[in-house]
Amino acid sequence: MGTLIVLIVFALFITAILTGGYNKEAIEKFKKSKAWDWLTTVDHKKIGIMYFISGFFFFLIGGIEAIFMRMQLIVPHNDLFVGDTFNQLLTMHGTTMLFLAAMPLLFGLMNAVIPLQIGARDVAFPFLNALGFWLFTAGGLLLNLSWIFGGAPDAGWTSYTTLALNDYSPGPGIDYYVLGLQISGIGTLIGGLNFIVTVINMRAPGMTFLRMPMFTWTSFIASALILFAFPALTVGLLLLMFDRLFGANFFDHAMGGSSVIWQHLFWIFGHPEVYIVILPAFGIMSEVISTFSKKRLFGYTSMVFATVVIGFLGFMVWVHHMFTVGLGPWSNSVFAVATMTIAVPTGIKVFNWLFTMWGGQIRFKTAMLFAVGFIPTFVMGGMTGVMLALPPADYQYQDSYFVVAHFHYVLVGGTVMGIFAGAYYWWPKMFGKMLNETLGKIHFWTFLIGFHLTFFPQHFLGLFGMPRRVFTYQANVGLEQLNLLSTIGTIGMVIGTLAFVFNIVITFKKGAKAPADPWDGRTLEWSISSPAPEYNFAQLPLVRGYDAWFMEKQAGNKEMPAAEPLGSIHMPSPSFIPLLMSIGFFVSGFGFVARGDYSMGILGLIIVFIAMFMRSFDQDHGYHIEPHEIEEANKGVKA
Repeated sequence: MGTLIVLIVFALFITAILTGGYNKEAIEKFKKSKAWDWLTTVDHKKIGIMYFISGFFFFLIGGIEAIFMRMQLIVPHNDLFVGDTFNQLLTMHGTTMLFLAAMPLLFGLMNAVIPLQIGARDVAFPFLNALGFWLFTAGGLLLNLSWIFGGAPDAGWTSYTTLALNDYSPGPGIDYYVLGLQISGIGTLIGGLNFIVTVINMRAPGMTFLRMPMFTWTSFIASALILFAFPALTVGLLLLMFDRLFGANFFDHAMGGSSVIWQHLFWIFGHPEVYIVILPAFGIMSEVISTFSKKRLFGYTSMVFATVVIGFLGFMVWVHHMFTVGLGPWSNSVFAVATMTIAVPTGIKVFNWLFTMWGGQIRFKTAMLFAVGFIPTFVMGGMTGVMLALPPADYQYQDSYFVVAHFHYVLVGGTVMGIFAGAYYWWPKMFGKMLNETLGKIHFWTFLIGFHLTFFPQHFLGLFGMPRRVFTYQANVGLEQLNLLSTIGTIGMVIGTLAFVFNIVITFKKGAKAPADPWDGRTLEWSISSPAPEYNFAQLPLVRGYDAWFMEKQAGNKEMPAAEPLGSIHMPSPSFIPLLMSIGFFVSGFGFVARGDYSMGILGLIIVFIAMFMRSFDQDHGYHIEPHEIEEANKGVKA
C-alpha cells in the first residue's frame, strides 16, 4: 500500500508538471533545459546515444553479477554466494546481458548509423522510436528493481517452468522477470518494425537493395527476425504470467499442462535471438574490415545472400536446445542437419572477411583490432556449436560447462567484441570526438586475453564433468586449477572494460574533435559532419553505386551529389508522451507483481490509455528548418 501511495503521488506530480499546474515559470524553464530535450527527443541520433548508454549501464551490472559468480567458484566449497543468492545472480546475469545489454547496445548503433547509411533524415516512425527506447528502459528497471523489492528471479535465464512456477519459485522474482521482459520486449518489437519500414521506404535515390552497406543489411534481417521471434516469447511470458498470477495451468504437468510447451516457445524465440544479436555484429565487422583494409568488401552479393539464408535457417534449429527432452530420433536428426547447414553461410562470411583483408592496406586501429580478434574467437565458438549439433555428443555436453564456454565464445567473442569494434568506429560520428587509441589498444588486449583465459578452460571443465548452474564443486577431482584460472581471467576483462570507461571520460573532457571522415570511410555517414546535424542531410544524396561515398571520393568529388534542390526540411516535434506511456507500463508492472491487489496495475494501464488518447488527438505536425538556417549552420561548421 505504501508503494501504491508513493506511485500515485508521483503520477499526480508528473501530471501537474506536464499540465503547467505546478509552477508555470519553472515549467517553461525546465522545458528549455537539456534534460527535457533528451527526455522528449524523437531524434534517432539522440535515441541511439541513450540506447547505447543504457545498454552499457546494464552491461556493467551484468558484468558485476558475473564477477560475483566467479568469486564464488574460485575455490571448492566456497560460501560467498550460495544457494538461492547464486541462482539469482546466474539468472539475472544471463537475462541482463542478453536482453538488457547486447540488444540495446546494438540498437544504439543501429539508431545512430542506419538512417545515415541509407541517406535518410530520420527513421520512419520517430515517435515509435522514442516509445521503444522508453519501454525497454522501463522493463529493464522493473526487472532489476527485483534485487531491492522482494528478490530477483532465480529459475535461470531460460526460466524453465519446472522451476519457474509458484511451487518452486514462490516469491515475486519470476513475476519481475515475466513483466519486465514483456514491457521491454514490446519496445524491442516496435524498434524492429521501425527499422524494417525505414530501410524499405526511406533509402536515398539510387540506393538499391544491393547497394546498401552490410551493416544496414544485417540489421534489416535482424529486425525481421525480431518481428517473427519476439511474439513467441511474448506468448510464452503471457501464459507463464497467467499460470503464476491467475491460477492457470498451461505449464503445470500435474494439472494437465506441459513444461515442454514452454521450452518450444522459448527456443523458437531463443535461437533466432542469437542471430538477432550476432548478425548486426557481422555487419559491423564487414564495415570495419573493409574500411581499414582500404578495399571493397569481398563477395558483397554472396554476403547479402548468406545473411538472408542465416535469417531463414535461424528459425529451423531451435530443437538443438532440446535434444535430451525425448522428442525422438527423427526430430533430433532433422534439426541436427539444419544446425550443421547454418554453418555454411556463416563460413562464407568468415572467408569473405579474410579475402577482404588479403592484399589490403591494413591499418590496425582499435576498431580493426577488435574485428581481427573477433574472427578466430567466433570461429572457435562456431566449431563447438557444430559439436553440440550432434545429438549423441550433445547428450554428453548437455548442461555442462562445455555449453557455457560455447555460448560465451559466440556471444561475448562475437557480439560484444563486435559492439566494441562498432563503438570505436562510429564514436566520432555519434559524439563528434575521437576516442584515445592507446587506451583503446589497452582495452582490446586486456579484454581479449582475459576473455580467453576465462572461457577456454571452461571447455575442459565441461569435459571433466562439471555441471553448469552449480555454486560449488568437489575438491581433488581436477576442477580447482581450471576454475581458479577461469576466475583470474575475469580480471583482464574488468581491466579492459575500465579502460573503455576511462577512455570515454577522458574523451569527453579533452578528446580531439573528430573530422567528418576520420577513417577515410566508404559509406554515406562519413560524407557529413561529425556529429551529424539534426536533419542529417541538407539535400538527400544521389547514390551511384556500392560504397557510394568512397566512389565519389575516387572520382575527385568532395561531397555527395544532391538528388534534390536545397529546400525547407520537415522535422518531427519532440514529445513527452512516450515517456509518460512507459511510466504507465512501469507502474502497471509493479502493480501486477504486488499479488492480491491489482489496483496499481490497473492504474498503470489507465495512464497508458490516457497517453494513447493524448497521442491520438495530438495536433502538432512538426516544424521546418529553412534553407537560410541550414546555410548558416554549415558556415558555422566550416568555420
